[in-house]
Order: sequence, then C-alpha cells, then structure tokens
Amino acid sequence: MSGNAAAPRKVGVVLFQLGGPDSAEAIEPFLYNLFSDPDIIDFPFARIARQPLARLISSRRAKHVARHYEEIGGGSPLLRFTRRQAAALEAELRRGYDARVVIAMRYWHPFTDEAIAELGRFAPPEVVLLPLYPQYSRTTTGSSVNEWNRRFQPNGWAPRLHLIEEFHADPLYVDAVVRRTSEALAEFADPADVDMVFSAHSVPVSVVEAGDPYQRQIERTVDLAWQAGGWPGRRHLCYQSKVGASKWLQPSMHQTIQRLAAQGRRHVLVVPISFVSDHVETLHEIDIEHREQARGLGIEDYRMVPGLNDSPAFIRALAELVRRRLA
Repeated sequence: MSGNAAAPRKVGVVLFQLGGPDSAEAIEPFLYNLFSDPDIIDFPFARIARQPLARLISSRRAKHVARHYEEIGGGSPLLRFTRRQAAALEAELRRGYDARVVIAMRYWHPFTDEAIAELGRFAPPEVVLLPLYPQYSRTTTGSSVNEWNRRFQPNGWAPRLHLIEEFHADPLYVDAVVRRTSEALAEFADPADVDMVFSAHSVPVSVVEAGDPYQRQIERTVDLAWQAGGWPGRRHLCYQSKVGASKWLQPSMHQTIQRLAAQGRRHVLVVPISFVSDHVETLHEIDIEHREQARGLGIEDYRMVPGLNDSPAFIRALAELVRRRLA
C-alpha cells in the first residue's frame, strides 16, 4: 500500500511584546508612541489632549532615558531576545505543525501591521495570538490585542484566531520561573539567609480598582512559584517603574530595599516576576539603579535572576500553551 501522509496543520503565532528603542534616535518616538496609547493615558478629554501631552512627556524624558540605554549598550535588547524566543518556539512547534512565529511590538518596530503583513504572506488558516505578558492587564495584553483588532483587515485572508489571554498560573511557566530562580539562589553561600524580592511592573491603582486582574494574578504567580520552589529564604513582593504623580501599586522596589537595609539584611535576590525578557527595566532599573541603592545602604550581596528569555523550559511552556489552544 502507498499513500501520502497528511500535510501538517498550518498555523501562525504572533508574539506580542512592548518593544524598545533600538538606537538613541528611536528613544523619543518610542516614548511618544507609548504615551499616545489610549490604554495607557486615559482621562477626561484625553482624545484632544493625549497627543500634545505625549509629545511633551516624550521630549522631556528622552534625554534622561537615553542615559539608561547608554549604560546597557545603547539600545533595548528586547527585540533581540524576542527574536530568539520566536525562533526557538517556531523550531519547537514545527515538530508537529507547519508553523510560523512572528513578532508584533507595541511601541517600536516591528509594529503590529508589520507582523500582520509577514504572517499574511504565509497565510495560515489558524493564528494564535500570544502576548508575552504572563499576567493580564489592559495596559499590556489589552493594549496589544486592541492594536491587533484595529490593524487587522481580513482582505482575502481571514484566519481563525485563538487568543492566549494570560498564563500566570500555567504549571510549565511557573516551572520555568522556579528553575531560573533556583539556579540563582544556589549561588549564595547560605540560601536560607536570602531575602527574595519578587518585583513586578507597577500599574496605576485606578486601573486595578476598575477591575484589572493584574495585581491578583501577580500575587498568584508569586504564591505558586514560592510553593513549587520550596525555597528557605524570606519572601517579599514589590512594584517598580512608576511614571507620573498618580497613585500606583506599592510597595515600590525603592521602599523595599530601604526597609530590608534598615532591618540589617545583607543578602538579596531580585526575581523579575512580570517580565519574561531582559530589557531596560531589568538590566538598568533592577541591576544598576537598585544595586547602587542597595550597596549604598549596606546590602553587600545583591543579585538578580536573569530573564526567562529563550531558556528551554520557557520555550516548552510557550509551545504547550499554543498546542493546548489549538487542541
């Protein structure tokens, strides 16, 4: 008997991520795009005032932010890490599918319309939308999905869409976090004497009060990782990257480091719990700014868990999320 094996199922995957300026010249337009986002800047009469305000904020912050990027190599490494994730995920998925993985950055290239054009040339009948934000917030996942909905026009190609809205409690994702964290913790002389600081990107309190599940999901991820890790140290949760004068989730990382130093703690391991890739908020804010703060206050052993990036455990987690969504 002879016959042709069935062709593998043709699928596309879109990885959504924040994006980052790839050069000094890109910093101000990147910030303008960020502060122009209606899912980020929203207030009465925002439709009229949002763009002038974004122009003002981006021009004022660009020089300050440029120094941060200079200290981590001159631009954001986020696209580089996301490309590695896309390539590794595509290779993993091609074991069972005719798969193509593309990247849609929210505030800098490659933008969502570039991802749509690239995927349109492949024209898969099914597309999985996969935001690289484990915990859902309207300011991140919500913004990326809204942008997809604004940009996608099914002209001759109308795939069936599958959305992975969040994966904050996914066992394989939690396992990837635990593996990375355990490797870093093992480098301390006495892991039982380590203060483990889980740091998440903050959001305005008003966003959470309006029903956003982000804070609850952050806390759940930390609970699950702590249970699975079985670590002997002390656990703390804080928030970072506040912008503007409104009330944001607390305690801040700055406050947390101050408190630990005042308590005489000397060994700190920071676990970036809402970020899956290293970028300016891990490499500069955590690993440079807060390291300097900690050392100045007498914390002599301060370390950061590297991002999940393209670690095999994280790629397995992403692949399984896609497979389950397609099942």
